Amino acid sequence: MCADLFRPEPEPGRSAPTAGSQAPSASPLADRMRPVELGEVVGQDDLLGPGRPLRRLIEADAVPSIILWGPPGCGKTTLARLIAAQARARCLEYSAVAVGTKELKETMAEAQKLRHATGRRTLIFLDEIHRFNKGQQDALLPWVERGDVTLIGATTENPSFELNAALLSRLRLFVLARLAPADLVALLRRALVDPRGLAGAGPPFTDEALEALAILSEGDARSCLNLLETAALAAAAATAGGDVPPVTPETLAELVRRRLLRYDKAGEEHFNLISALHKSLRNSDAQAALYWLGRMLAGGEDPLYIARRLVRFASEDVGLADPTALPQALAARDAMQFIGQPEGELALAQAVVYLALTPKSNALYTAYGAVLEETRRGLNPPVPLQLRNAPTSMMKGLGYGADYVYAHDTAEGVAAMPCLPPELADREFYTPTRRGYEATLADRLARLAAWRLRKAGGDGGQRGGDG
Repeated sequence: MCADLFRPEPEPGRSAPTAGSQAPSASPLADRMRPVELGEVVGQDDLLGPGRPLRRLIEADAVPSIILWGPPGCGKTTLARLIAAQARARCLEYSAVAVGTKELKETMAEAQKLRHATGRRTLIFLDEIHRFNKGQQDALLPWVERGDVTLIGATTENPSFELNAALLSRLRLFVLARLAPADLVALLRRALVDPRGLAGAGPPFTDEALEALAILSEGDARSCLNLLETAALAAAAATAGGDVPPVTPETLAELVRRRLLRYDKAGEEHFNLISALHKSLRNSDAQAALYWLGRMLAGGEDPLYIARRLVRFASEDVGLADPTALPQALAARDAMQFIGQPEGELALAQAVVYLALTPKSNALYTAYGAVLEETRRGLNPPVPLQLRNAPTSMMKGLGYGADYVYAHDTAEGVAAMPCLPPELADREFYTPTRRGYEATLADRLARLAAWRLRKAGGDGGQRGGDG
């Protein structure tokens, strides 16, 4: 089937140069196409649509100190620069990677003097603010709190993890969304017709090729535009000066061989993906669990980290509903250590599918949590005398070991002797479910409880401890 073509056409009021008449700019396409007004921003309608809160603040030149949080390429730097362009203030831009505390303090002091002398504000855009350590973040506090500067911080990392609570409490948080494929396609179409972009200089792209580029970019406008530029230049070079055929998904696949999955092993995406894996396992969704496992491994996650999480899951979420789950998880860990990657990844996949589909119970996890809570209460009564060893005659004289009944010497294999302190005699920490093997354990617990109740009533010894 013949694909529809999207051929670059000049925007009204702008004359597009003819093919080959425009020398390529030294700056990347993504930088040349950066929006110069709010109307050009795409994908952030919740913040910048008509009447939305951030748009109202920008238009009124009343933006307070804020944090812009969002994934790479969603428009944080662009938005900060648009705010600066709208503001009647002295505007400065820094990267937290490059600026030092001393330089920033000097700038803040100048801002304070300017404000006191003329009433003019200073707006500081601090990109990658999460890279500032605690001391550097603390240095910003007094200037922001007094209003000597309006701080706009941008970060790809979760501010609640990366920013001091004191600083975060003085900033208003705005969350930028990851761009949808439709938003990216709109940006690509604009770049193909805009004189700042590839108007008259790039090959035509099919609609399917633009959609493929948008999907490859995973919501990152910068990556998307740079991929477009790379594909356009490669397609033109491949024709050696002849007519440039339209770029299709097939030719695009040859031009863009491989792109890295968006995955930061030390950042929030690391925790998002392991959370998705854990919760998919808990919900017995083997398909989703396999997918999240593959995403993590393809992104470069340490396979032994995943193995450790599977071992934890086997006890926390499967427990005694399937006692073989823990050996399965440990075997996957051992296999990965023994044969390494990529072969060992299959052992992790096997464990993931097994853990997803086996019966589950958190009764053991809940029981142990209840025990820890009991110990934290501070009562912690002494060990009953009958459970204490008595290696000396003095200890025997004090009653250590008195009334102890050796379970194997009884007909039932169970002694009626209590093992909890009297203060906790009625406590039940472990309450098994009726799922998987725990149903068998629940029946056994019930039989043991009934047997002990009969013994306490003095019936003299109906058999039934092992049942």
